[in-house]
Amino acid sequence: MNSRRNISEIDVQIMWNRLLSVVEEQGQTLVRTAFSTSAREAGDISAGVFDLQGRMLAQAVTGTPGHINTMAASVGHFLDVFPVADMNEGDVYITNDPWKGTGHLYDLVVVSPTFMDGRIVALFACTSHLVDMGGIGQTPEGRQIWHEGLFIPLLRLARAGVMNEDLLSMIRANVREPVQVIGDVYALIACNDIGSRRLVSMMREFRMDDLDMLAEEIITRSRRAMTEAIGKLPKGTWTNSMRVDGYEAPVDLVASVTIGEDTIHVDYTGTSGMSTYAINCPLCYTEAYTTFGVNCVVAPTIPNNAGTLAAVKVTAPPGTIVSATYPAAVYARSSIGHMMPDVVYGALEQAIPGRVPAEGTSNLWSLKMVAGHGLTGVGAKAGTQFMVMSFHSGGAGARPHQDGLSATPFPSGVRNVPVEATEAITPLVIWRKELRQDSGGAGKYRGGLGQIMEVSSREDAAFGLFAGFERVKFPARGRNGGGPGQCGGVSLTSGVELKPKGLQVIPPGERLLIEMPGGGGMGPPSERDPRAVERDVRLGYLSAKAAKRDYGPG
Repeated sequence: MNSRRNISEIDVQIMWNRLLSVVEEQGQTLVRTAFSTSAREAGDISAGVFDLQGRMLAQAVTGTPGHINTMAASVGHFLDVFPVADMNEGDVYITNDPWKGTGHLYDLVVVSPTFMDGRIVALFACTSHLVDMGGIGQTPEGRQIWHEGLFIPLLRLARAGVMNEDLLSMIRANVREPVQVIGDVYALIACNDIGSRRLVSMMREFRMDDLDMLAEEIITRSRRAMTEAIGKLPKGTWTNSMRVDGYEAPVDLVASVTIGEDTIHVDYTGTSGMSTYAINCPLCYTEAYTTFGVNCVVAPTIPNNAGTLAAVKVTAPPGTIVSATYPAAVYARSSIGHMMPDVVYGALEQAIPGRVPAEGTSNLWSLKMVAGHGLTGVGAKAGTQFMVMSFHSGGAGARPHQDGLSATPFPSGVRNVPVEATEAITPLVIWRKELRQDSGGAGKYRGGLGQIMEVSSREDAAFGLFAGFERVKFPARGRNGGGPGQCGGVSLTSGVELKPKGLQVIPPGERLLIEMPGGGGMGPPSERDPRAVERDVRLGYLSAKAAKRDYGPG
C-alpha cells in the first residue's frame, strides 16, 4: 500500500493497533534487558515512536508520565542539534540534560533513527532511570547541577553503528555502579533497535513508503477528539493552591486553570520560588505531570501523542520551583512534579465538581539505599558495598465514588519493587511491609492507606537512606468534607526520629522504620456505609478506636 494515498478507516485501525504492539515490544525489551531494578522491576521507563518532525505518534503502555511526556518533548531538542538530513543508519543519540530530557541527571534519553531501504522513515526514543550518575548521590542535598553527577549534553552515543567508547569510559569513571549503568545504556540501545526492526516489518507488510499519512491521521484525530472533550467543559478560569513540606521552608504551589474553546491552559504564577536544595523542577517535568493530570480527568480514553499533548498548555514564571532555571539542583524534582495533578485537581473540582479525587501522597516514598562508597563507613566493618533503588508509595486520595487506592504510586505509575528483588541483590532484610492502619483520611469514601516498612542489614553493618519525602508536615487534604490522610515519618525502631530529607545513616544493629502517608478522604464521614466501616475494622485497615472516633459508635 502506498502511504501517499488516503487511508481507509479499517487501515487506520489495523495500523494503529500494530503500531501499539511495536512500541509495547520496544518497551518490554528495555524492561527485560535492563540491569537496574528501577527499570526491570518497577518499569520506570518510557518508549515511543516519532515521525521525522519529532512528533510522538505512540507510546508503550509500560512507563511513567514523567518519562513519557518529557520524552515527547525531548526529541525536538535532539533534532535541533542532529537534523534528520545528517542522520545515518546505526546512529544513536543520548542526553541526560534535565532541561532537554526528563528533568534530572539520573534519567538517560536515547534516540535512534529508523532506516528502510536506505531512507530514514522514523525515530524511536526511550528513557530509563539509572541506579547512579555519580556526584553527591540520590539526595536532595545538592546545591547546583554540578553537585548531582555527570551531565551529558546532546551527544552521539554511536556513529553508523560504532559506539562512542570515549563517552562510555567517561560514564564508567563517574558512577559507583558502572556495570549496572553501562548495562542499562546498552538496554536502551536494544530497546530502540527492536522498535525499528518491528516498524520496518510492519511498513513492508502494509507496503508503506513512509509514515507521513499515518502520522497525520493519528495526530489530527487525537487533537480533534481533545477539542470535542474540552468543548463540553464550562469556560473560565479557576485557581487552587496547595502547601507541601519543602526543604528549608514550606512550598506553596498555585495553579490557575483556564478552559478555552479547544485548549486548557494551566499557569503556575504565584508558586514559590526555587529552593537552594535539589527539589527544583524544570518546566519540562512540570508540563509532563500537569498534562497527564488534566488528561486523566478530561480525556482518559484518548491516546497520548503529539495531538493530545498539544491541547494542554503549561506556563510558569522562570525561577519558580516549578520552572527551575540552570544551574539549579534538580535531582528530587519529582517531590514537586508529582504534586502537579493534585494542585490542578483542586481547580478542576471548582469547574467540574464530582470528577476529581482527593489529594493523595503523590510524592513517591522510594527507598534509595546505599552502603559503603565512603558514605556509610570504611574498612571491614563497612559491609558489602551496594546502591539500590526500591520504589514504594503511600496512599492515593479517595475517588468521587470509591475509596482511594492503597500503596499506589499515583501519578507516577511505577510499580512497587518486590522485597525479594531488593534482598536478592543487597545484604538488606525487609522485616515487614504492610498497609499502615488508620492512615487513610476519613470520609464517605476513605483515603487510600500508606505502607509501613522495616529494614535492616543482615551483615549488622551500617547502611544509608537517601531520603526525599513529602507529606511529613502537610498531609493530603480531603475533599468535600473528607478528612486528611495521616502524615508520614522516618525513624529507627529504637525510637530515634530521622530527617525526611538528606542522607540518613542507619547504625549497625538498628532497623529503619518507614511510615508512609495516606490519602485524603472524600465526602462527610457521617455518610459512610456502616458496612464499609465494619469491613475496614475486620480487615485491619481501621482500628476500632479510629472507627469510633471518625464514624461514631456502630
